[in-house]
Amino acid sequence: MKKFFSTIRNIFTIEELRTRIFNTLGFLLIFRLGSFVVLPGIDPNLLDAGEPTGIFALLNTFLGGAFSRASIFALGIMPYISASIVVQLLTVAVPYFQKLQKDGESGRKKINQITRVLTIAITIFQASAYLTTIPAEAVVIDPFTWRIASVIIITGGTLFCMWLGEKITDKGIGNGISMLIMIGIIAALPGALIAESVSRGMEGMLLFIIELAALFFVVMGVVLLTQATRRIPVQYAKQVIGGKVYGGQRQYIPLKVNASGVMPIIFAQSLMFIPGMVAGLWADESDIAASIGATFSTYTSWQYNLVFALLIIIFTFFYTAITVNPNQIADDLKRNGGFVPGIKPGRDTSNFIDNVLSRITLPGSIFLAIVAILPAIATLAGVNQQFAQFYGGTSLLIMVGVVLDTLNQIESYLLMRHYEGMMKSGKIKGRSENVAVA
Repeated sequence: MKKFFSTIRNIFTIEELRTRIFNTLGFLLIFRLGSFVVLPGIDPNLLDAGEPTGIFALLNTFLGGAFSRASIFALGIMPYISASIVVQLLTVAVPYFQKLQKDGESGRKKINQITRVLTIAITIFQASAYLTTIPAEAVVIDPFTWRIASVIIITGGTLFCMWLGEKITDKGIGNGISMLIMIGIIAALPGALIAESVSRGMEGMLLFIIELAALFFVVMGVVLLTQATRRIPVQYAKQVIGGKVYGGQRQYIPLKVNASGVMPIIFAQSLMFIPGMVAGLWADESDIAASIGATFSTYTSWQYNLVFALLIIIFTFFYTAITVNPNQIADDLKRNGGFVPGIKPGRDTSNFIDNVLSRITLPGSIFLAIVAILPAIATLAGVNQQFAQFYGGTSLLIMVGVVLDTLNQIESYLLMRHYEGMMKSGKIKGRSENVAVA
C-alpha cells in the first residue's frame, strides 16, 4: 500500500503527466454531460422508458445511455468506428489505399481525411434511421423541421465526439476514441453493482462477494488473453558501415494470441440478429420459423451461444488474416538483413510465420469465444442481467484493453523521469522488450 501511494505521488509530481490526466478527465466530463443533453423538440418525459434490445442495447452500452435518452451524442463515436473499420478493410483489398498506407505521414493524413468524410456520410444515414426509433408523441414541434434539425445536430455531435477523442490522444493520456467508449461502458457499472447487491440482500451478501471474486478472475483471464504473445526470434546480420559494426543482435517478432481484438465479437454480434429477423418474417405461417425466431432472440439459449461462438472463431481467423501479413513481415525482414534462426529467408520464413500464427490463433479464438458467451452463462447462473454483461463480451475486452494501454503510457512517463515503475519489476510486461521492426 505504501508503494501504491508513492506511485500516485510520483505520477502527480510530473507536471506534464499531471496536466494530461486533468485534460483527459475534463474532456471525459464534457462527453458525459453532452450525453444527457436531449435533442431540441423532444419531450424527454414521453420517450419510451423501456431498455433497448438487440443491437440497440449494445450501442446504448457503448454510449453510456445516450442512445436511449435521444441525446445530441445519441450516436457518439460509433459512426467514426464504422468508418475506420471500412477504411481498414479497404487498405487490404484496394491498391489505392494500400499505396496510401505505404506513403508515410502524407498517406496517413489522406486516409484520415477519407475516414472523416466517410464518418459524416455514415452519421447522416444512421441519424436518419435512428430518428425513426423515437416515438412520434415525444416530438413536440413540426416533425419535418425536427427531423432535418436533428440529423444536423446528431452529425455535429458525432464530429464533436471525434474531436474530443483526438484531443484526448494529443493532450491527454491514452487513446481518445477508446477512452470515450470505455467511459460509456463504465458509467453503467455503479448502477449494475448496486442493483445486484440490492437484489441479493443481506442474506445473499456472501453470494455477491463470490460473484465479485469470479469477476476478478475473469478480468485476469482477459488480461492474459490481451497481453499474450508468441515471440519469434530474429537474428540480424552484422554490417560494417563507416568502420563501425552494426547489427548482429537478436530481437523478436511478437505475434499476439488475440491479434484481432474485439472485432470478431462485434462482427459476430451483428450477424446474430439476422436469424431472428428472417424467421420473424414467416413466424405467423410456420411454427418452425417461430421457434427459430424465439431461440435466436434469447441470448441465453445454447443454440444462440453455439452459433455465436463458432462465428467468433471464424471471424478471428478472418480478421487476423487480413491484419497480419506474413509475406510482408518476411519481406521486411529480408530487406533489413534479418532472418529467423534455422529458417531460410523469403517464402520459407513467410510459411513459418503463417504456421505459428495459425497455431496460436486457434486457442486464442476459442478463449475469445468463451469470454464472449460468459455474460450468458452468468445470467443463467442467476446474476442480474445488467451486472452479467461485465463478465465478458465486448464491454470487458474494451475496458481491459484501454486500461492496459493507459497504464503503459503512465509507466513510460514514470520511467522517463527515473521514477520506479508501477510494477515491482519496473515495467509492465511486454513494454520494454526488443521488438523486430516489421
